[in-house]
Amino acid sequence: MIIIKTDNEINIIREGGKILANILDQVIKKAKPGVNIRDLDQMAEKMILQNNGVPSFKNYKQKKSDPPFPSTMCISINEEVVHGDGTRDIKLVEGDIVDFDIGMRYPANNGLYTDMSKTVGIGKIPEQVKKLIEVTKKSLELGIKQIKPGNKIVDIERAIQNYAEQHNFSVVRSLTGHGVGKAVHEEPMIPNYIENHFGKIELKKGMVIAIEPMVNIGGYEVKFFPNEWAVVTADKSLSAHFEHTIAVVENGYQILTI
Repeated sequence: MIIIKTDNEINIIREGGKILANILDQVIKKAKPGVNIRDLDQMAEKMILQNNGVPSFKNYKQKKSDPPFPSTMCISINEEVVHGDGTRDIKLVEGDIVDFDIGMRYPANNGLYTDMSKTVGIGKIPEQVKKLIEVTKKSLELGIKQIKPGNKIVDIERAIQNYAEQHNFSVVRSLTGHGVGKAVHEEPMIPNYIENHFGKIELKKGMVIAIEPMVNIGGYEVKFFPNEWAVVTADKSLSAHFEHTIAVVENGYQILTI
């Protein structure tokens, strides 16, 4: 079931999203060669708690039988697409690209959820990798521009896939964006490629969705490992990921995580 949010609920999500965007920006400023990702994760958690929020991802379980996710952020490096464990003892090195994916419930008690991510280069990175990051970010922007009542999810899918593939990159198909607000993940799913199931769903005022293109230099196939959190590209090529939480409003859209 797709949950329609009230104007008041969207205002709360926007307030939390503004706080979350500021936290992510501060974390990214500290992401330099030699910095341990575990320290960045702890920094993010501390700031979320100081701002009367609760990390969305830490201890998250998709099913009751699942082990709880260990970190505040998903920190995914190079060929890792998403869901990298932020508690790992890993120091960033020059040339890495890192996806910082962060979510928060705000306020802490009975609050609402926001979700966002950005991929950044550490120190100097090759031109093709800069292009990957820029194209992924632009594909998100183009997807967002399709959001208005009456349009369908396929309009978002088409904008993202077409732009990424025009630049000879591929969009991951095994992972999607999603509804967000009352829970970390809600219906509908928002794929980043043209398909005929979720694509048929019409966008309506009050929907709040997280759009998150995941774009690879190589093929779109990914691998899941039973005893590891990170999802990686099957061909070990580099991957980038950007995400915003967006509300469908009467005359179009509002980005809530800025």
